[in-house]
Amino acid sequence: MPVFLSFTAKLLKPKTTSTTTLNTVISFTGYHNLIFPKHMSQKCTSIPKKQERVRDHAYDDYMEIEKKTRKVLKFQPLILSQYNETLPISRLDMLSRRIGFKNHEAGKFLLKFPHVFEIYEHPVKRILYCRLTRKAILQIEQEKQALDAQIPDAVTRLRKLLMMSNTGRLRLEHIRIARSEFGLPEDFECSVILKNPQYFRLFDADDTRNKYIELVERDNSLAVCAIEKVRERDYREKGIDEEDIRFSFIVNFPPGFKIGKYYRIAVWKWQRVPYWSPYEDVSGYDLRSLEAQKRMEKRAVATIHEMLSLTVEKKLTLERIAHFRLAMNLPKKLKEFVLQHQGIFYMSTRGNHGKLHTLFLREAYRKGELIEPNDLYLARRKLAELVLLSPRKMMMDRALVSFGQDREDDRMQRVRRVYEGNDFDKYGVEENAGGVGNGEDDLNSDLGSDFESDSSDDDDDCDEIIGAEQGACVSK
Repeated sequence: MPVFLSFTAKLLKPKTTSTTTLNTVISFTGYHNLIFPKHMSQKCTSIPKKQERVRDHAYDDYMEIEKKTRKVLKFQPLILSQYNETLPISRLDMLSRRIGFKNHEAGKFLLKFPHVFEIYEHPVKRILYCRLTRKAILQIEQEKQALDAQIPDAVTRLRKLLMMSNTGRLRLEHIRIARSEFGLPEDFECSVILKNPQYFRLFDADDTRNKYIELVERDNSLAVCAIEKVRERDYREKGIDEEDIRFSFIVNFPPGFKIGKYYRIAVWKWQRVPYWSPYEDVSGYDLRSLEAQKRMEKRAVATIHEMLSLTVEKKLTLERIAHFRLAMNLPKKLKEFVLQHQGIFYMSTRGNHGKLHTLFLREAYRKGELIEPNDLYLARRKLAELVLLSPRKMMMDRALVSFGQDREDDRMQRVRRVYEGNDFDKYGVEENAGGVGNGEDDLNSDLGSDFESDSSDDDDDCDEIIGAEQGACVSK
């Protein structure tokens, strides 16, 4: 046999391999598609890693309004910090550069919101000034009162936030950045932390030189998630099966989201996967197994859900959630992770030129409004209402008010002239009878337009008074 044919026969000769070796080759070399083609392989029932974001216009419109109010909130402390809470327009451009406005952009911005900002001329200096309107000042006072009234709730929210961390401590700077969302005042370090030494403790880290807030003692009565309360309420009121609701979340997909058969099955299976509570310490568990990883992934969903539930408006930017990623065992790629659960959360990119990703809790909103509003949320929404009011309405109101005042003043002046006998010389009243007749005609023609709407009795009374005074003049 030729050498070439013998070499070819050796290559084509089947080799005996064990089952273990074959399974090893399949699992490590990725030959699964060669043995089981794609049209014959079973569909995967896990939630897909990559999902396209489907827009929900109700949340996007909410963010469009907040984009305007965010700029307004930058101007308010700038004006209130000035002497007499007024700011000259000549200094407006210079000071507005500190808050991110360009040249001649701040003045145009203030003119868009006349219900919030008022531009007037100084009565002595004769230069233009700007100040906040009365409605805007009342809104600030209402928000401050609501913020002070809910400080006990803010203390509870901060305690629960610290309980979700691995070590029971968080950086003070991360809390300060997100203080508005969690309903904490600007001086929360003194009014919340230092005034409650039985709950919190401040200390400086030796290695990083950063300030941290530490929880003094854990309270197990607070270790109840918001979703657990919703499950208990639905179980008692609606009578849902315990096995279906035990580890499930409220899922409400946005309109236009395509839900296939296998995706629906995957969500149903994911809802039944058990997980550890965000308030539970998982340091003692072995997290290397596949089952532990599934539980940790669902625990991350529960952690983000609980963080959004602790906020005032049930929303928080993804960038601020990332500050707590290491302390709460959240995944690195938060954006992709959130997109896997669009039925629970909604991520909006509106506002700040798409640089911020605002995360909403879908179950807390209906048609772009919070289902269970609080006083602080309502006070902040009043500012949005002032921003949305049309400038034309303000101009029309001012025109109607000024028109009514001018007309009333002019009317009263003319009536006053009728009752004062000394002013009849300007209407041509003379000492002789002929002069009196001419003056009376001029007077009646001058006052005719103003007294057309009056009753006939009033006209007769005025004629009698005028005639009596004219007779007195003639007799003299």
